[in-house]
Amino acid sequence: MKVSVVGTGYVGLSLAVLISRRHEVVAVDIVKEKVDLINSGRSPIADADIQGFLSSGSLRLKATTDIGETSGSRFVIVATPTNYDPDTGKFDTSSVEGAVAEIRGTCPNATIVIKSTVPIGFTEDLCRRTGAKDIIFSPEFLREGKALHDNLHPSRIIVGVPGPDPELDRSGREFAGLLADCAVDSDVPTGVMGSTEAESVKLFSNTYLAMRVAFFNELDTFAEMHGLSSKAIIKGVCMDPRIGDFYNNPSFGYGGYCLPKDTKQLLSEYRDVPNSLIHAVVESNNVRKSFIAEEIEKRLAKGAAVGVYRLIMKSGSDNFRESSIFDIIRRLKDGGYRIIIFEPTLKGDYGGLRVEPDLGRFASESDIILANRMDPQIAPYRDKVFCRDIFNRD
Repeated sequence: MKVSVVGTGYVGLSLAVLISRRHEVVAVDIVKEKVDLINSGRSPIADADIQGFLSSGSLRLKATTDIGETSGSRFVIVATPTNYDPDTGKFDTSSVEGAVAEIRGTCPNATIVIKSTVPIGFTEDLCRRTGAKDIIFSPEFLREGKALHDNLHPSRIIVGVPGPDPELDRSGREFAGLLADCAVDSDVPTGVMGSTEAESVKLFSNTYLAMRVAFFNELDTFAEMHGLSSKAIIKGVCMDPRIGDFYNNPSFGYGGYCLPKDTKQLLSEYRDVPNSLIHAVVESNNVRKSFIAEEIEKRLAKGAAVGVYRLIMKSGSDNFRESSIFDIIRRLKDGGYRIIIFEPTLKGDYGGLRVEPDLGRFASESDIILANRMDPQIAPYRDKVFCRDIFNRD
């Protein structure tokens, strides 16, 4: 079977690698540098599993900038970015709509699978506006840095089909079977449902995860302000098997590419629906970042040097889009503090802020070091480090 993937971010590239273990895959991207890296066996994203498969030469995978090479595909997967636009209060789906229009011109017989996260009701609306009867939606549940692992060992496979169409329903089940067949695990839980329900699954799943992050961050704030052991309280709370000892490590706030935008998008869907919890999840993250900044301001006089160790949100990732540290940096900079950044993935200054490539110099010139996650690299400077990473895990 021939399958094509449009977009080679961590979602698209991990799917391309997954499926090309068993089938012919064409990966399309508008960035030639990414295409060249993939074709030379190198990964443009930080994911050790993806790099291992690409360098092995065992995949039936070709990358290209020419969407015409998708011709003859059974499925064409769209995995292009859908950033949240604060001006409109919803995702910018223009890249998805553009990709779908091009695909329908080059692959009129293919089933198009939207993997990009979209507003609730988007797929049905797109089909209605374009007259298409060949588009389905399948949410991704992947962690940056572990995207291929999560495709090989999926928690579940969800496929959404717009409208009561038996033929499209068969295509949806075929695609679900394709993903299950390419996974390592057997008996993966699978759900085929309406596309609007599947879109809802994605946004509610990520908002629940954000809510859990926010809950343990507010627990940590309470413990800090009352001089209590946050670690002891969390351990005691999580002994309850209904709560579980996972996804409970305090941080500077939830961040990364998915949680901030997905929670805001879901909140916008509640515009005419009574709610308090969804709004509170979004607001709690802002409150947490303000608390972290206030803690630094209590410890240092204005004009002091605040070192920021890494801009990334997660270990093993090279992505710092929507990292929670940025709002903290902004507040401290506006408050008169000098900011020094240590981020090996950056060359030169960053947005007018100094980036210091030498770790020793960075540490010696910083009056305090902010680290969202502890790292053995900064262990020698622990006395200067401000970090809420209690369990040394993401």
